[in-house]
Amino acid sequence: MPTLSKELRNRLARVTLAARGAAESACRAALENLAVHEKDYRGHMSVEQRLLRNKLRARGRALGDTRDERSGAQDIRHLAEDASYEHWHRLLFTRFLTENNLLHTDESQGNVPVTLQDCEELASELGARDGFELACRFASKSLPGVFRSDDPVFALTLALNDQVELRKLLESLPTEVFTASDSLGWTYQFWQAQRKEDVNESGNKIGADELPSVTQLFTEDYMVDFLLDNTLGAWHAGKILAANPKLAETAQCEDELRQSVALPGCPWSYLRFIKGKDGKWTPAAGTFDGWPKVAAALRALDPCMGSGHFVVAMFERLVALHLAEEELDEAAAVAAVIRDNLFGLEIDPRCTQIGAFNLALAAWRRVGHCKLPAMNLACSGLAPNTREADWLAIAGDNQKLQRGMERLYRLFQKAAVLGSLINPRAGEGDLLVAAFHELQPLLEKALAQETKDDTAHEMAVTARGLAKAAEILA
Repeated sequence: MPTLSKELRNRLARVTLAARGAAESACRAALENLAVHEKDYRGHMSVEQRLLRNKLRARGRALGDTRDERSGAQDIRHLAEDASYEHWHRLLFTRFLTENNLLHTDESQGNVPVTLQDCEELASELGARDGFELACRFASKSLPGVFRSDDPVFALTLALNDQVELRKLLESLPTEVFTASDSLGWTYQFWQAQRKEDVNESGNKIGADELPSVTQLFTEDYMVDFLLDNTLGAWHAGKILAANPKLAETAQCEDELRQSVALPGCPWSYLRFIKGKDGKWTPAAGTFDGWPKVAAALRALDPCMGSGHFVVAMFERLVALHLAEEELDEAAAVAAVIRDNLFGLEIDPRCTQIGAFNLALAAWRRVGHCKLPAMNLACSGLAPNTREADWLAIAGDNQKLQRGMERLYRLFQKAAVLGSLINPRAGEGDLLVAAFHELQPLLEKALAQETKDDTAHEMAVTARGLAKAAEILA
């Protein structure tokens, strides 16, 4: 697949910058219209609006917005930033799906492929304002690992003129942007560009709020390819040369060796070889003899995955290795890699979403739209922004689970600045403490229960993410 030209990259940067400004302004206005920042709801508000307001306030507190205990007023900065990201990226991801012919209806409509024209015809029947709104609804449901189905920010209605402005910005991007291989990688860097500039110019100390913007830097293709070709590729080449030692003796040049170990769709273009004193060729980086002997047993983790550039590149190589080593069809190889081989962690939850979408898109481009295994990707930067006593209440009367939740709480208190540097094995071995994987069923049960306590629900959502991150780190 082609990469973005300089002209298209600059165009994407300009549109993304404008979209962030427009979306944040629109979401802040919508939040203020619901009195999310005020102590009480307004008298004219309906029951539905009041319930949504409560959910949004709980969501904001989970994100780190503070409430003044005396006045009852609540900051909405983090919530406005999160809502703007979600609204713009739902539009953006929907366009990616439509341009790649990967948009499907939800299960109630048969999970069948649809075009924007199909959505236009179905819109009024299914209660959508227009075809693109329905397409966004379908996109959200087909990406449960990317967009939370119960996220209250999607119930936030933006003013019509703001919706029109965001749509116009999206429509100004040509199809080539959505079919390039590196577009998603640049998307988040451009989203954070102005914020990064502002933080750097301020000269202030970098904290949790500033860290995601100043550390985001898209890794160019050649860097990713060089590193992976000289690790995964060197490991693969070592096995080929061990099975065919004459090749190491008779090959005339590196290019001949690269062609000999190449796999369909995986040329190992940056793989380097050196000739030893015995006259035999060997991978310059070594052969990684301590690694597993088969691709199915490999575990690849990117602990700071950003938008998933390394994850997707590893995915393509690991699929090729599975197909070469096992009697699998492509769909089975794709599922095996996502389920068993690939892991990723990222300090910013929004960037984690892009990484998950990037991997889903890469998989679907290979085998078509289908249900994918749960991805082993998680945000390692979530922090429990609540009192410890409220956090532990999720565990009920189960003392073992309470201690597990307590350990989770203390491990991730500084997650927003530590991320993947957290050591989840600290204090390991206490049989009275629930292992992280044991917490998952509890949290799923808590989330499945209908509760009037929006704060408890948001805490359970955060805890589920923390437990997943801790399990991957461990």
